[in-house]
Amino acid sequence: MAPPLKGRNVVLGVTGSIAAYKAADLTSKLVQAGAVVDVVLTAAAREFVTPFTFRSLTGRPVYVDMFAPATETSEEHVALARRAGIVIVAPATATTIARIAHGLAEDMLSLTVLATQAPVLVAPAMDSQMWEAAATRANVETLRARGYAFVGPESGRLASGHVGAGRMSEPEKVVSAAAYVLARGGDFAGRRIVVSAGGTREPIDPVRYVGNRSSGKMGYALAEAARDRGAAVTLVATTDALPLPYGVDLVLVETVAEMRREVLAACASADALIMAAAVSDFRPAEVAGSKIKKGEGGLLLPLVKNDDFLLEVPDSVVKVGFAAETEDLLENAAKKLVEKGLALNVANDVSAADAGFGVDTNRVTILDRAGGREDVPLMSKYEVAHRILDRLLPLLHERRG
Repeated sequence: MAPPLKGRNVVLGVTGSIAAYKAADLTSKLVQAGAVVDVVLTAAAREFVTPFTFRSLTGRPVYVDMFAPATETSEEHVALARRAGIVIVAPATATTIARIAHGLAEDMLSLTVLATQAPVLVAPAMDSQMWEAAATRANVETLRARGYAFVGPESGRLASGHVGAGRMSEPEKVVSAAAYVLARGGDFAGRRIVVSAGGTREPIDPVRYVGNRSSGKMGYALAEAARDRGAAVTLVATTDALPLPYGVDLVLVETVAEMRREVLAACASADALIMAAAVSDFRPAEVAGSKIKKGEGGLLLPLVKNDDFLLEVPDSVVKVGFAAETEDLLENAAKKLVEKGLALNVANDVSAADAGFGVDTNRVTILDRAGGREDVPLMSKYEVAHRILDRLLPLLHERRG
């Protein structure tokens, strides 16, 4: 399945904020995501950035004046509004938010927003005092009530020198938010998916732990892919070092016990669980209260086995597991498929240099309970995630039926 922005028409409205410089980077990232981008600049925006910048990035006309259309199409704002898959206003000043909230149509951007039936995503940027003003808060709530989506603003140092909420979200986050908005009607809409990611850590003392090499990249890719198909996603992860897909609920854990608690809690209202995390099989029998000092001899570390909490997941939840193996891949994966009560098991040879832990690509074999097998060749982990979701979707249909 194509990412939500690929091939979509995006209207990007840029307004008169110092954050307008971020709009150039945002435009570039939207184009890289496969979107067809039409940029509309307000008169105030042109005090900060030029039409030439955006024309160079998009290869398309830039719209600046409703009385001087960039093409020969009559009523250019209506044409833009009709073909838009989404309208993004970034940065959005307090003035522009107020203008849109009150239905004013006195420039090219507000005309286009008023005329569109596409979803609208707003990325505010202004001083914190303006953001917190009663008028701005009322205008934002008015737009939210109409179904407008907002991303940000973020807290930090502002152009005024003050510190507070008002910074425009970074372009990566705006792109992710746009993907989230566009994915609402995907084939996983109405489904709740729980994904686990990363390698658990079992403490030895306050400094050391027993762990593994899992980076969490496969789990994050699964969360993003499920989000991109309209699912409500809870990601239970041991790391927050990776970019979190906008709209995904992140729950951070460290140990197997913590992951068990959070996964089971999330599964109480879930349709499916995808266990991409590398869960430690063993933990130290005792955890030292202070750092163990290095002595002249070695260290004996007794380990005890962790219980497999997959068996505690309700039968109403469709379970997908991962078998991270270095030998006898398919035999071990098939055995775990039955023992763990899985609907699907993803066999992953983590000894391969281009697949498994810490890399952006993967090569897997998907096994099902009926003896079926699908060999997925080397591709990005995001693409692998979609292949897994393709196999999961009919199982969800069967369960709901």
